[in-house]
Amino acid sequence: MPAQSRHSSARVFRGLAFDIERQRWSPAPGQPPLQRDVIRHGPSAVILALDKQQQLLLVRQYRAAAGQFLWELPAGTVEAGETPLACARRELAEETGYRARRWRRWARFFPSPGMLDEEMHAFLALDLHPGPARPEADEAIVTRWWPREKWQTALRQGRIRDGKTLAALARWLMHPSGAFPTP
Repeated sequence: MPAQSRHSSARVFRGLAFDIERQRWSPAPGQPPLQRDVIRHGPSAVILALDKQQQLLLVRQYRAAAGQFLWELPAGTVEAGETPLACARRELAEETGYRARRWRRWARFFPSPGMLDEEMHAFLALDLHPGPARPEADEAIVTRWWPREKWQTALRQGRIRDGKTLAALARWLMHPSGAFPTP
């Protein structure tokens, strides 16, 4: 497929968490230009934290866009000058109080590439030890350990509906051994 030819782009909205950019480009030479609005968000980190029994640490919090509380993996936006791994370490500690001694990059994906440029970096966190959580002022988070059978049942029943959590857990289920490898 030939490369797209961008004609123009302009920011049409600046928000607290994201911007919106209007782009115009030609999909192929001689074809009329297309126009799309793209949400500019920046990268984020997602954490699959496991204890020694391979229980999964999930957080429950209210998501205004969904209008409900969701169970999901801890996650957050990479700040300026921060690496995705540094973000994962910070978010795990802030949201849950846990720190991990061992980290492994697990997956990278785009949650909604039709309109959003955010790339999510999923990390496996092992050798966890508890500490005080420091959630942000607008976060009311409940933390719970889920045995594999429980979260798999919740997946089958459609009770886990957060996209980043679904994507990262799908990667886990596709692993040949059915369990996370030890880094």
